[in-house]
Amino acid sequence: MSLDSHLEELQRKHGDLQREIDEALLHPSVDELEIARLKRRKLAIKDQLETLRKPHTHH
Repeated sequence: MSLDSHLEELQRKHGDLQREIDEALLHPSVDELEIARLKRRKLAIKDQLETLRKPHTHH
């Protein structure tokens, strides 16, 4: 998988998780632990995106 397609996939997953979190927050019955888990996954993906982008900023 090329770096660009990997970045696109991570961005897509990040957006999907954000939508899941937004949806979960609309339903008070959703477990707070589940929301925290989704937020941690989203943050991990964001960290991956930033790490992958760093080498490209030095060109």
